[in-house]
Amino acid sequence: MPEHQTIEWKEAWHDDFLEWICGYANAYGGTLYIGKNDDGVVSGLSDKDREKLLEAIPNKITDTMGIVADVNLLYENDLQYIEIIVDKYPSLISYHGKYFYRSGSTMRTITGKELDKAILKSQGRTWDGMPIPKLQVTDLRREAIDLFKEKALRRHRLTEEETSVDDTILMENLHLIDEERYLIRAAMLAFYKDPEKWVTGSYIKIGYFGASDSDLKYQDEVHGSLIEQIDKTVDLVYTKYLKALIYYDGIQRIEQFMFPQEAFREILLNAVVHKDYSACNPIQISVYEDKIYIWNDGEMPSELDSTEKLFEKHSSRPYNPKLANVFFKSGMIEAWGRGFEKIKEACEKYNGRLPEYNISASGIMVLCKACDKYLELLNCNESNPLAPDERIMSELMSGKMQEPVQQILEYLKDHATITTAMGKEITGKSEAQVRRYLKALTDCGVIKSKKMTKGNIYTRL
Repeated sequence: MPEHQTIEWKEAWHDDFLEWICGYANAYGGTLYIGKNDDGVVSGLSDKDREKLLEAIPNKITDTMGIVADVNLLYENDLQYIEIIVDKYPSLISYHGKYFYRSGSTMRTITGKELDKAILKSQGRTWDGMPIPKLQVTDLRREAIDLFKEKALRRHRLTEEETSVDDTILMENLHLIDEERYLIRAAMLAFYKDPEKWVTGSYIKIGYFGASDSDLKYQDEVHGSLIEQIDKTVDLVYTKYLKALIYYDGIQRIEQFMFPQEAFREILLNAVVHKDYSACNPIQISVYEDKIYIWNDGEMPSELDSTEKLFEKHSSRPYNPKLANVFFKSGMIEAWGRGFEKIKEACEKYNGRLPEYNISASGIMVLCKACDKYLELLNCNESNPLAPDERIMSELMSGKMQEPVQQILEYLKDHATITTAMGKEITGKSEAQVRRYLKALTDCGVIKSKKMTKGNIYTRL
């Protein structure tokens, strides 16, 4: 029996159980036993009840729902009971005009948005594959289509020949035009200049928060075609919302962000592809000093219900497959769940933590915590702004000293040693100034000093 099938026991039959049977057919199937108590122990049926039910139950199921269930008479010792086996049906089943869904002991009526999704699923269709009759190919944003072509060519997902075709043919090749010759919702989301005209909430909202969720410092919204929203959002987050802390490895200046940009980009792409756009809520990015939250009103396949399972090998089943295909062909996402592998690889290179996924009925929340190096620098800045060598290096690489120090470092790339006299010649600065620069570089461990009869000579390390 499939893992999710429901098994329930009842001592007597009631017609209300027809709702359960409808719910089984719309969920994972199930089995109902009549003549067993709540512990699953056979209590038995009278001969009168048995004969009546064996005839009535199959007829009521067929007459009210148009489906067939297996109704069997079973024996245990001298007791008789009835087994009703209901299979999961590919099409949505109604009982007296209502749609029920029963999984385990939970029964609910399917209505509204959930009913729409269930009907589409039963027809083998998806929300992003539905047509938009009033939208024409000529209405799509030229810049968005050109950006798609540029990315697809760069990643070798499409050839020059495939991208040089007419826009209508391109949309057909991307399976964005249905059998009635209408553009579908995925085309509108990916390429239309203002998808919010058709779908409320098809944008990205970003906010920076202080110590608490109520302490909103500033915010932005990113609108336009989804193809363009991704790059705009990543650039905005990493230039305005995330502060890069600086440290030096020898003479190399390193910018340390709290979370790797490549991993953030993959998480954002996943949010776009798995979002339930019919819910009309934007993707929301909340940035704090030491963490980022990314939320979308979407779903993951039921078997991928934890962070651990997401980062294991799994197949790719995006919530919006037509839209996902556009992003795949552009080279922005990978197939077969490769996106989570890329997130993992990026975090490992950064010596950072994997993002934490909280998947629930209210959506998908991703928590990205700051890496240890960032926290170390953050704490250092707050308590002791820079260690001595880092402070010296920071001073050298900024302001008036930046240019002459850079000239000295460029010289040392091609020469093993430098003297004060040579420093004066290449920088045009006074002997006292050059000595200061060379001493600071020595203190930082970039070069070492050796006394000679005619003055010090400095050797690169």
